[in-house]
Amino acid sequence: MKRNYQLETDRVLAELGGAEKTKPALLLHSCCGPCSTYVLEYLTGFFDVTVLYYNPNIQPEAEYEKRLYWQREVLRHIPAKILECSYDGAAFTAAARGLEGEPEGGARCTACFLLRMEETARRAAAGGFDWFCTTLTVSPHKDQERINAIGFALAERYGVRWLPSDFKKRNGYLRSIRLAKEYGLYRQDWCGCAYSHGNERNS
Repeated sequence: MKRNYQLETDRVLAELGGAEKTKPALLLHSCCGPCSTYVLEYLTGFFDVTVLYYNPNIQPEAEYEKRLYWQREVLRHIPAKILECSYDGAAFTAAARGLEGEPEGGARCTACFLLRMEETARRAAAGGFDWFCTTLTVSPHKDQERINAIGFALAERYGVRWLPSDFKKRNGYLRSIRLAKEYGLYRQDWCGCAYSHGNERNS
């Protein structure tokens, strides 16, 4: 039986309490502005959120910068801090080496998830964050089982708590679409990886 990660999120948030308590610090990896909208709306009531924009899978650099711009625009509507990373497409190229021909959703995607999530866990540990998480599970195109498995493994390795999630649940994905439209965001039709371009819509 598959785990219900939304219920696991519920349990964590119930233990944290509401606004009357000091909010723990969470480093949230964001894959893009549109996907971050609902997740930020949801989590900022419980955490002091810092967005980590680390996405070396997005190619070319002009596309990376375009999406970073729209991530900043989201934060005009939903206040949170941001850690911006310089473009590093070479990191993704190295991670995907030998996996270029993998089908969408296969081993190349696993390597990509790990690359971005490990950087998030590493920075969370170095920065003294209490928790880390990713927006990736808001997309119906992403495997929440795989993402959460990676998150829990990284939590053990780096000593920072992983916030389990399946943000697409409870209409989270639909809410992200509505918010992106409301904010006038550029909403890309692929995840950013050159190998997947044309094979995936609405990352």
